[in-house]
Order: sequence, then structure tokens, then C-alpha cells
Amino acid sequence: MEDKTTIYDGGGFLCGPSKAESLFTPEDFTEEHRLIGKIAKRFLETEIHPNNEAIEQQDFTLVKRLLKKAGDLGLLGHSIPEGYGGLGLDKISKGLVGESLGSAGGYGVAHSNHTCIATLPITYFGTRAQKEKYLPKLASGEWIGAYCLTEPEAGSDALSAKTTAKLNEAGTRFILNGTKMFITNAAFSDTFIVYAKIDGTALSAFIVEKDFPGLSLGVEEQKMGIKGSSTRTVSFEDCEVPAENLLGEPGKGHVIALNVLNIGRYNLGSACMGAAKYGLELALKYTKERRQFGKAIADFTATQEKIANMALRIYAAESLQYRTAGYLEGALGGLYESEDQGLIAKQMMEYAVECAVCKVYGSETLDYIVDEAVQLHGGYGYIKEYKIEQMYRDSRINRIFEGTNEVNRLLIPGTFFKKVAKGVIPFERLVGGALTEIRLPKIAAIGPISREIEAVHAIRRVFLLAAGLASEIHDVKLGEEQETIMKLADIAIALFAVESAVMRTAKALERNGEKGEELKIALTKALVDDALLEVEVAARKLIQGSASGKQMHDAVLAVTGELCRLQREGRTLTKRHIAKLMIDAEQYVN
Repeated sequence: MEDKTTIYDGGGFLCGPSKAESLFTPEDFTEEHRLIGKIAKRFLETEIHPNNEAIEQQDFTLVKRLLKKAGDLGLLGHSIPEGYGGLGLDKISKGLVGESLGSAGGYGVAHSNHTCIATLPITYFGTRAQKEKYLPKLASGEWIGAYCLTEPEAGSDALSAKTTAKLNEAGTRFILNGTKMFITNAAFSDTFIVYAKIDGTALSAFIVEKDFPGLSLGVEEQKMGIKGSSTRTVSFEDCEVPAENLLGEPGKGHVIALNVLNIGRYNLGSACMGAAKYGLELALKYTKERRQFGKAIADFTATQEKIANMALRIYAAESLQYRTAGYLEGALGGLYESEDQGLIAKQMMEYAVECAVCKVYGSETLDYIVDEAVQLHGGYGYIKEYKIEQMYRDSRINRIFEGTNEVNRLLIPGTFFKKVAKGVIPFERLVGGALTEIRLPKIAAIGPISREIEAVHAIRRVFLLAAGLASEIHDVKLGEEQETIMKLADIAIALFAVESAVMRTAKALERNGEKGEELKIALTKALVDDALLEVEVAARKLIQGSASGKQMHDAVLAVTGELCRLQREGRTLTKRHIAKLMIDAEQYVN
């Protein structure tokens, strides 16, 4: 097996282990990082939460005013270069702002949409003139942005867009015709990043201002959740857009659209992780206050298991989010001022797999936590007076935003196999190495998390075994076997989550020793316990759905043998210990 993922860059965790010291973790935050996080959290507590009811009633004048206040604090300009009125901060800071505003409901969606997919296309692909004109206003909140990609017949297949752009005879203006739907911030946006096909074929991006002739808005959509964010259709009927508002190269709109969405997926994972922490906090406080059968709900061991499960999911989500933040900063950190759009696009795409994992794991962690928190609230969780009711509704969209979780699951192994096809990944050697290692006798574990480190290697071997089997059985038609691809994705997601948490804990142990990191060790052990079971189920489903006869029998035995040897006693006690620490703190701690 390979020694480090840098050989393969993005998605390399599927091929070989990384070194813990090379990964960014929350324990590596600088004072600057902590400061921007504190500013964002204070803004949430003093401006957003007190105004939640008005925001929920769709007071968009208030939402826009709050966005302007956020701009005054620098919370809209973290990803805009200083030369254009922003702060030019790193991707860790971007993640911290996203996390801090994760529980901001509809306002958080409006804020995140503006700072990410509505602004980054100009930041990274705009001309100097476009940046000078738009970025200072977007950084300050004087102007708010929107992103227009989805159409009535182009959702997950966004590149099949029908909106057209035709250059007039004078060559001075593009004439846009078409309709975009589900556009966040539509009611109060000043700029729209619009994707349209020049002459009906060459998908391109345009910066469209709200007052350009021919642009009109539909009625406000009445949504299940995130009510404080505006969602409308945006229509273009012979809409006149100055030729200089073409963003990037003609026919290269897909490059901007897909790459910016990668950053959007990372961003969404940060917000979901922050909201998940808040959901757990609500559950902890309620279960300590609510009494049944003569004692607090928090004292029941069934409650404690739920709380522990919520906490360890958050630990994994937090670990993988900031690991990915470090990767993105390494790829994009020096490119704010670059005019090499080919390089920018390449670097944005490099960690597409990791960004997809952030989106899927983050959104499903939040959904799991708010669902369990509602359950712990009982009937009160269904009542509007309790905040968890809104969080339950607001959470659901995240599995659809930025490409559905199904599409993102297909992307993860799909990207891996594309690299295999290009010869970037020595697939046969990796699969052969994994099979050899599965058959070899194992050395007994030594150290506080040696079993957990070995579990990461075991899960990777199972992924490679399953990928090799799927490739052998389905060959060139593997891409059509979506059930198989999705299960491979589940194993890959578990691998990234577990490895991120294990390496974070290993790094912390190096710094603080075993006594100083008892909770991290407990969280990591419990996470691995659950992941081994989940990976075994996913792998066996994949094998039993694809293979047959002796091939199926041998593969199932290999998977169960590799994972079951890592079983650990004391799982229940570990989770009770984790729950007690969370209950005592009344918030997520690690």
C-alpha cells in the first residue's frame, strides 16, 4: 500500500493512508481563525436569533439589512481579496463563518449563498474590471448576489440548460431568453450569475444586474423550511446583458458552474455541522429539564445512547470538514489574484471527492441529529414554540442543495474510476495489495488507538476489494450500476470520516498525551465501532447484489473476516461515558 495520499492528491484517501501531522484539524486554529469565528457567532446570537420570527415571516427588508450588517463586520468578504474590499481570508476562516452561522435558518442560507456560489465566480473567474465593479459592493453587502443554474427541465443534469444567449449584430450585448427556478435570494438580489448557451450550444456564464431590461421575477415559493431565504423563478425575455458581462470564456460556463459547486458543497457541510452542534445543544438542555417516571430524561440510558451517537457523528463531521478546509487552502490559497483560469479550475476540481463527502456526511449528520432531537423532545418537538421544530424543517433541503446526495454519491466512486481509466491510479496493484494484506496474519495492537488506526486500513482494503470486484463483474458498464456505485460511495464516505477522526485524535495524542485526550479517544473508539458495522453491511450488500456462487461466498468471508477481527468489548459503557460528558456540559464538547 502507498505511504501517503499526496501521490494521488484529491481522493487519495481511497488509495493509501495520510500522515496525521500533515492534516489540518480544529486544534490548529490560529487566533485569527478564532476571532472570525467569534465575530460570526456573536452576530448570530445578537442579530439573527432575536429576529428569527420576523425572518421566518419573510421580512426580506430585514434580511437584506442584516446582510448589510454582516458586510460591515467583514462576514461577507472573507473570500474576496483585500484589493477588492474583502478580507482575503483562508478556507478555514470560510468554514468557521459557515459553521458559526449554521443554525441561522433561512438567513444562513441567504448569507452562505451570497458569499459562496453568488460571489466566488467573480472572485475567481472575473476580469479585473468585473472584480472592481462588483466585488467591493458584494463584500460590503451594498449589493446581494444570486446564482442561476437550475431550470424547470435541468435539475441534477444542470448542464442540459435551455436558456440561450445571442450576441446582437453590433456585438455590444447578449440577448438572454429562458427561465431559472429555485433561485435563492432572488427577491432582493442585485446581481445574478446566470448560465446560458450562446447560440444554443456553448454554455457560458454572465453577470446580470436586476435592472437589466428583460429580467423579471416570479412569485415567492412557499417552502417547507428555510422560509427566511427568498426562492423565486428568474425569467429572461430578450434580456439585454452588456457583452463585457460575459464571465470567463465563452463556452466554458460548465467549468465555472461545476467547480464553484465543489466549494459550495464544502460550504454546505460547514453549515450543517454548525447546525448539528446547535441541535445537540437543544436536545441536551431539554432532556436535562424534562422529567418522566421521577427522573430527568437525560438519566435514561436509551437517551444517553442517542446523545452519544449524535456527538460522535459531529466529531467525525468536524474532523473531515477542517481536513478538507486544509486541502482547499493548499490548492487555492495563492490564487485570489491569479488570472490563470485553467489553473484555478483545476485546483477547484482537485478535491471534488472530499467536498462531496463534506456535503453528504454533513447533511445526513444534521438530518439524523434533528430527527433524534425531535424524538427526545417528544410531542413538544412538533410544536412551533420549540426551536427544534424549525430546525427539523430547515434541515431537509440540505440533502437536495448543491446536487442531491444521490448525485454526490455517484460522483465519489465515479471520480475515482475516471482516475483509474486515465492511469493516474494503479488500480490493479492497489486491489492486489489489499487482497494480500487481508490474507496476512495481523500484529496485535499496541497503543490507545492502534485498533482504530488499523480499522482505517481495514476499511480501505474493503473499499478496494469491493471496487475491484465491481469493476471485474461489471467492467465498462459499471457506471450504469448505480446501486453498486452508491454502496461503494457509502464505504468511501465512512473511510474519509473515520480516517479524519482517527488522525485528528492521533495528532492530539502526540501533543497532549492520553490523559489529556480521553474524550477524543472515546469518541474515536465509538465512531469506529459503528463504522465497522456500517461498512460491513454496505460491502455485503454490494457483493450479494453483484457477485454469485463461490465468488460471492469468498468475498463475503474476506470482508467479514477483515472487519469482525476488530470488534471491541465495552461499546455501551463508552457511549454512556461520552453522553455523560455532553450532558454535564449541555453542549457538544471534544
